Amino acid sequence: MTGVDAGTEPEEMEADGSGDGPQAHTVRLELVDEPGELLAALHPIADNGGNLLSILHERGNLTPRGHIPVEVDFECPPDRFDTIVEALRDGGVNVIQAGAERYGEEVVVLLTGDLVDADLSDVVRSVESGAQATVTDLSLSAPEGPDEAASARLRLGTRSGRTEATLATVREVASAKNLHVVEPLTEGSA
Repeated sequence: MTGVDAGTEPEEMEADGSGDGPQAHTVRLELVDEPGELLAALHPIADNGGNLLSILHERGNLTPRGHIPVEVDFECPPDRFDTIVEALRDGGVNVIQAGAERYGEEVVVLLTGDLVDADLSDVVRSVESGAQATVTDLSLSAPEGPDEAASARLRLGTRSGRTEATLATVREVASAKNLHVVEPLTEGSA
């Protein structure tokens, strides 16, 4: 017997989160410090039925990659939340956290080769979009100068259980860019 059959009002069901009414959600984003980036990040939310509640734009703080952290609170029907998050990612927005989704695992990889020709920024974008992971830290070393081989250490945050899929994406991107990957040893790989 449902809540309506038992005499419970539909409004009561929605208030406790068991109905289809709008629910509040929070997404944490990383944006490049360029004009229009925040506005562009808000369009996928509005275009997919989200209603903005608040925006915390931390312009004074920068992430390790030099981007601006932004926290957006909005409400939407529960069935639209995943669509909104996917639309943000498809639009090139780096989603660090979405609702209860957190990047619970971390993996560090080393990329070596001609990182200048490979366009390190494009490598990072490709890894983040393909693996649905985020680069939480990046260190670049080019002791012989930009015309010689260099190395980049990437610390990647990924969802629990997605480490192998993240590493597979890193391998694919590195192969396409003629880079070498030094991977961490994982359980069962020794």
